Amino acid sequence: MNMKKVVLLVSVLFFATACNDATSRIESSNEVSSEEAMMEALPSITFESDFHDFGEIQEGIVAEHTFTFKNEGDGPLIISNAQGSCGCTVPDWPRNPIAPGETGVIKVSFNSKGRAGRQDKRVTLTTNAVPQTKVLNITSTVLSSENK
Repeated sequence: MNMKKVVLLVSVLFFATACNDATSRIESSNEVSSEEAMMEALPSITFESDFHDFGEIQEGIVAEHTFTFKNEGDGPLIISNAQGSCGCTVPDWPRNPIAPGETGVIKVSFNSKGRAGRQDKRVTLTTNAVPQTKVLNITSTVLSSENK
């Protein structure tokens, strides 16, 4: 290969690489802009109260409480899961997205059968808000059915 061809080949490779780098920087900056826009449109879940005390209840009763929340963020709120701390605590939550400014409810049922004594239970929500988890707490004193 003569020197002119080598210089031409090196020049072509240099410009091709430079163009690819510029294109990737533009694409990368567009991705950051998209991510920033998504971060700005995050939902925010706030509860009137995240704690409920059923007080004293008789063993065998299924006690229920409804927690009310609001999406105070800028994006749709999605609750992807709600998990009770044991099988006696069962949450029912909205499966559809909650629009910004809208409210929703989570109904929690606590089955006190076989649970005499002080009870402290949790429901852990998994959402697309920050932070991604939120814990709701319920408590009660279950009076033994033997002591009626």
